[in-house]
Amino acid sequence: MAWTPQGGGGGGGGPWGSGPSGPQQPDIEEMLRRGQDRFKRILPSGAGSPRGLILASLIVVGLWLFSGFYRVQTNEQGVVLLFGKLHHTSGPGLNWYFPPPIANVLTPVVTDVRRVEIGFRTASENRRGQQANLDVSEESLMLTGDQNISDIKFTVFWNIKNAGNYLFQVRDPQGTVKKVAESAMREVIGQTPLQVALTGGRKSIEDKTLNLMQSILDSYKTGINITNVQLLGVDPPKAVIDAFNEVQRARQDKERKQNEALAYRNKVVPEARGEAAQIVQQAKAYEEKMIKEAEGEAKQFLSVYETYKDAKDITTRRMYLEAMESVLKGANKVILDDKAGQGVVPYLPLPELKKRSEQSAAQPQPAAPRVGGQR
Repeated sequence: MAWTPQGGGGGGGGPWGSGPSGPQQPDIEEMLRRGQDRFKRILPSGAGSPRGLILASLIVVGLWLFSGFYRVQTNEQGVVLLFGKLHHTSGPGLNWYFPPPIANVLTPVVTDVRRVEIGFRTASENRRGQQANLDVSEESLMLTGDQNISDIKFTVFWNIKNAGNYLFQVRDPQGTVKKVAESAMREVIGQTPLQVALTGGRKSIEDKTLNLMQSILDSYKTGINITNVQLLGVDPPKAVIDAFNEVQRARQDKERKQNEALAYRNKVVPEARGEAAQIVQQAKAYEEKMIKEAEGEAKQFLSVYETYKDAKDITTRRMYLEAMESVLKGANKVILDDKAGQGVVPYLPLPELKKRSEQSAAQPQPAAPRVGGQR
């Protein structure tokens, strides 16, 4: 039934006009009839024929199948669900599978690196623009291999390796990574002495913790990949840090004194050994010298004895003169001549004369006079 304008418009303009000169109202029944006619012309034998129904069904099925194409971005991984159950995963690119309601496709981002903080929580920035961390002692306090307590703070970075396992094998991935990280770190620290953890064992602790975490998560089929484990701090507990520092300083003093003692020993022992070797060599040289001198004296005595046997008087007189020469060599001598006459003691001061001659020899000699005009 066509629209019949009701009164109130003056000229029957209805709601779209107020008179004959206003806009004309649309004929809705005419528009519906024209649309039906166009749809019937598309179908070969009309909308109600079996052939038309089949063609319409094929078109609908084609459009439904075409909707099964989906695109996976380079940072994503496609997870295909068949009747709500995990069927397979697909890589980046254009893929196709049965569209809903038979199958559904999820495309979670797998390249984003997530982080988990153990032993602390990063708080908001303070007034100075610095980040203040909140300590979580129930997570950070761990027992070392030498029965000491250490305060460990570290961060775990991870991403998705298998999206299917990540979505359907673990309920709370972030919490699971946190629990596994804390458990693995406690096991590694429990096998490491505190001194090693404080000094040069950090890299080894990080590697061991990463490998242990990855093996545990793989055994759970979580689809999670651990990319890095970063130790932020290995310290003694705050309650005993002063006493611990005192112990560390005492150990450093002990090591320093030991090193000084070793250096002194390494210096003194070789010197003593060298001096001992020198003394031994000098003793051997003295021994050789004394033996040679004794042998020489013995040979000299034998030669004198042989000479004495051949000429006793001459040898006796010569030995007497040599002995007197050696005795009177350094003594002051006074020579008296008993044949010089009575009353006068002839005296020859040989030491004084010798002393004067030595003094005159030590004095500088005057320069020779010049001859002519030569200079």
